[in-house]
Amino acid sequence: MTASQLPPPPRSTANPAPIRPADSVRRTSSIDVCWPDGLDGERLFFGRARDLVTPATGGAGQVCAEGSFEARIGDDKTIRTILAEPGYPKIGQLVGERGGGHLRMVLAERMPELIAAYDPLYLTLDDISGTALVSAFARWQWEPELMARHREQVGEVAYRKQLEQRVNICWGLKEGHSGVSPEGPPYAVADADAGHLRNPADPEGWHAFPQAPGPGFRRARRIDVMRDRAAGVIRIDSAFQDSAKLKQGGRVAIHEYNLRVTADTGALEILSIEPEARILPFSECPGAIANAQRLVGKRIGDMRDEVLSMLRGPAGCTHLNDALRALADIPGLVAHLPQEA
Repeated sequence: MTASQLPPPPRSTANPAPIRPADSVRRTSSIDVCWPDGLDGERLFFGRARDLVTPATGGAGQVCAEGSFEARIGDDKTIRTILAEPGYPKIGQLVGERGGGHLRMVLAERMPELIAAYDPLYLTLDDISGTALVSAFARWQWEPELMARHREQVGEVAYRKQLEQRVNICWGLKEGHSGVSPEGPPYAVADADAGHLRNPADPEGWHAFPQAPGPGFRRARRIDVMRDRAAGVIRIDSAFQDSAKLKQGGRVAIHEYNLRVTADTGALEILSIEPEARILPFSECPGAIANAQRLVGKRIGDMRDEVLSMLRGPAGCTHLNDALRALADIPGLVAHLPQEA
């Protein structure tokens, strides 16, 4: 099947976020990226995360944990400077490290206490790797000619070699799929409205975002955790989105997934998992969803390792995997829920 014969990829956001459920805990996290020194300069990363408990009566929530960082990162993904709030003495150990899978290993080796405590700061640090890679998308949206210029500068032979190097890194870029064909659709899609994360009926439902002029990228997550007392399960409603600012206003999204998960209240083993592809770049991308069923029966706190083991390479979608890996912090969020009556 040629690219022109494929069904269109999903392009419909689920935003805004739903109103916070009563008797729940919501984690929101984001990394916002801007280019204060111009598109050829270093990137400034603002990472923020917050856990908010909403009482059984609904209404105003109570912040039970939060964390943030600010970092300058080079075009080669090397961390030049980084500071955390509240102060975290080990954060300086990340200077000189590069975003990517290696950085996640560094975090696990040097900052295991953040993982053990389900600290919201850890989730933002873990997301540096994906954001350092995907945030280039924002430059293409602000200056669309950059992609065409890149292809012209590297030459057609080198460009095709770059496509070959991406083959089988995920389901969407599996061999034979349109995303790794030189004649396939452009990666820098600009036709999916990202919508607004914040629900006007529930302005407290998201933490505050930094504001900066010029081009910008955002990776955003929302995880709602509730105890379904009638069914005797934990219910999780999660959302993940990568988006970029547009010069003409508004935001365009490139990746967006929703997840609905149930887990037992004892060992927190996954009973059901329902991923929903909302916005993805290529027609074949949603095909990765079926493999997420391999995680049923696994302990939700083990998701970072289980996803890496069971959904590696073309067995998974990089961005669905990122959404799934974040579920590893659910035990910490469940601990904030009121105890069962």
